[in-house]
Amino acid sequence: MRIYTRTGDGGETSLFDGSRVHKDDARIEAYGTIDELNAVVGGLLDHPVLEPHRDAVRGIQDHLFRIGSILADPKGPRPGALMVTESHIEAMEAWIDALETALPPLRNFVLPGGHPAISQCHLARTVCRRAERRSVALDRLVSQPDAAIKYLNRLSDALFTLGRWAAFTAGVEEEKWPRDLENQG
Repeated sequence: MRIYTRTGDGGETSLFDGSRVHKDDARIEAYGTIDELNAVVGGLLDHPVLEPHRDAVRGIQDHLFRIGSILADPKGPRPGALMVTESHIEAMEAWIDALETALPPLRNFVLPGGHPAISQCHLARTVCRRAERRSVALDRLVSQPDAAIKYLNRLSDALFTLGRWAAFTAGVEEEKWPRDLENQG
């Protein structure tokens, strides 16, 4: 079986139900950004410092596939469709709380960077915010499950916190903003 079909050469693609839409359709933008986010989240697994959170990251990837498949279906979630639920959101909140227990209180904004794992967490966080914006835009056109958008909102908080945890664990001092420019020349 060939990977290429040539059916998208004219700028259209098929949705879950077989209907055809332009590749810049709001639905394609939403689930395409979820797909991008899933790839960036997968990059977190390449960093040894994040190894203790491998199962959580794989769970996030599963949930992103669930959200993407829901957004890809113009008929909405079908009976038996894998969904994200309030219990997934509550579990993510518990994970965030557990990550935060080891961290010093946050009193400033934090600049991304300082270690590849930290940078990857912040990249994932920013792509997550874009995926959330695209999903909200789609929701304004065609109602989407509330849990999907809520999950994305919470996920960006989790990715930020994971970046802070990675900095703490790797012994990297977080770069605070605003920076003390007088003492830095």
